This record gives sequence, structure tokens and C-alpha cells, in this order.
Amino acid sequence: MRFATLDDGRLVVVTGQDVRYVNSVPAGCPDETSAMRRLLHRWGREGLSGIEPDGDRVDIRTVRFGPPVPDPGKIYAAPVNYVDHQQEMNESVQVSGLGLFLKAPTSVVGHQDDVRLPYSGRRFDQEGEVAVVIGRTARNVSEAEALDYVFGVTGLLDMTMRGHEDRSTRKSFETFTPMGPWIITLDEVPDIENIAFTCRVNGAIRQQARTSSLIWGIAKLVSYASSITTLEPGDVITSGTPAGVGPVTDGDVITLTFDELDLELSVQVSDEGATDCPTGVPTASAASA
Repeated sequence: MRFATLDDGRLVVVTGQDVRYVNSVPAGCPDETSAMRRLLHRWGREGLSGIEPDGDRVDIRTVRFGPPVPDPGKIYAAPVNYVDHQQEMNESVQVSGLGLFLKAPTSVVGHQDDVRLPYSGRRFDQEGEVAVVIGRTARNVSEAEALDYVFGVTGLLDMTMRGHEDRSTRKSFETFTPMGPWIITLDEVPDIENIAFTCRVNGAIRQQARTSSLIWGIAKLVSYASSITTLEPGDVITSGTPAGVGPVTDGDVITLTFDELDLELSVQVSDEGATDCPTGVPTASAASA
């Protein structure tokens, strides 16, 4: 199944060119959490039995999607997880020597939203990635069992400011984690360790890769993250990006497509409201992954 959250917070199931509202969202976690998080808690306990779209059917062209998980508890991201990206960034180490880093949960936005560049005079890059959404509480799970805790797959753009600042800082600005437009449950993903995707800027291909080329695959990333802290329903783990990252500026359109999964995430870039950067402008050699 394909679950999404609309910009008004309502939960829907995507069925071809329509969406159907899920009105009967189960309880099971605090009321202030999103409908998607409540669904994930239910899946973690009982699966999806009994969860069916029970509301109106609406043309998909008439709705606007928010991030599928509007309120993720944690977003773990993998730095330098493709060899070709390590080479293009001239990095001496990769994910096996760096571990994971955290992105702010408040950085998420949805399909067709704006990525807002916070500063003028700084370089900002697009990074297309595959993300998974955790559906069951996981702590110290093995790589062999890690995918049992994954609810599904979605698209994610790890927007990045280049420079000397801490990775989490450079990647956690508001709007710097576009995600969606929906989650595809794992049973509908032929092979999570071999997902193909393409990232375009203004229609020109910047990145193309498969998750089979990851240094640490999806299962290993989930297992490792669970060794750091307890993973909870609604947490997001994203794969890292391949070669082809490049600068984006005001007016650019970034599109991330997964043809085999019939999934496309698109956002626009805006520099409206950009200010001078308080941490200075790095030299060209200061850019880091």
C-alpha cells in the first residue's frame, strides 16, 4: 500500500490517480502525534489488518501532499555512503569511519514545497536519496532482522550547505529535508537493496544510482542506527547520496524519481528572505560532504 499525509494532516491511501481518505486512524500513541505516526504504531503492534481507506475518493491532482511523516522523532542520515561520491568530494573517509549524523525533524517539507535557502553568498547542493520509515521499536537489531522493523520506503532530498560547519547544522535548516510524496510499504518494494533512482535539476540529470552500490546497505544502516539508540515508529533513516551533487539556486526545480516504484518527489528552490551568513563564507577548498 501507499500511505501519504496531506498538507492538512489527513492520512490517505494512494491508489493510482486517486487518493482515499483513512478516517478511522487507530489510537496507540499520544494524541498530539500525526495520523501517520499513529498508523505506524498500530502497524508495529498488529500490522495493517483492518486498516482500510474508508473515506471519499479524490483525484490526486486536486490534493497537496505534506511530508509523509510530518513529525519524525529522529532523522538519521548516512554521510559518504557511495564510493563515487567519496571520490567527487575528495573525502579520505566514508560511512564506515563516520557513522551517522542527525538532521532536525523540523527540516521536513513535502512534495512541491519550497526549499528556502537561508543565506546569500553560500553554496547549497541537492542530494537525492532513498529513505526508510521505521514502523516498529528497534534496539540492537541484527542486520539480518533489520528490515522487519521497516514500514516502507520514500524519497528524500538531503539539502546541504557546503562549508566548515557541523554536518547536522549544514543540513538541518528549515525545509532542508523534502520527503515523499508517500510511503510505499515494504511488501510492494521488489528489492530494497537494489532501488534505482534519478535526481534532476531543471530537467537535467545530476545523479543516477542504485542502492546496490551503497557502501553500507539499508539493512546495515538500520541495524547500526538501532545500536546507537532506540528506533521508534516514525523515525527516518536515509541512505546517503551518490556522485553528482551540485549547486542549486533560486528558481531551480529539483526532481527525484524512482521509475520502478512509480514515485516522484519535486521541490522548488527559493532564496526569498536570505540573509548574510553569520559563520562566514568558506573558500572553495572548504566544501565538505
